[in-house]
Amino acid sequence: MANKKSALKQIKKNNFKRKKNKYYYKSTRTIIKKFKLEFDKKKKLNDIPKISSMIDKLVKRKIIHKNKSNRLKKKLFK
Repeated sequence: MANKKSALKQIKKNNFKRKKNKYYYKSTRTIIKKFKLEFDKKKKLNDIPKISSMIDKLVKRKIIHKNKSNRLKKKLFK
């Protein structure tokens, strides 16, 4: 365990960031799963911009790699 005050603070910050990143990633994954299960074409077309923006935000926050985001989008919108 860390002894210095700054090291303890950094551990707290890292835990908070990890939980936040996990939340963003998990919520995006659940929306993608719901998207795959949809049967209504009109609703799917309306959801495409929302999902792509969520994936782009994950890249911006450096949670996933840019190539992975491109792969996800390509699979979803085929």
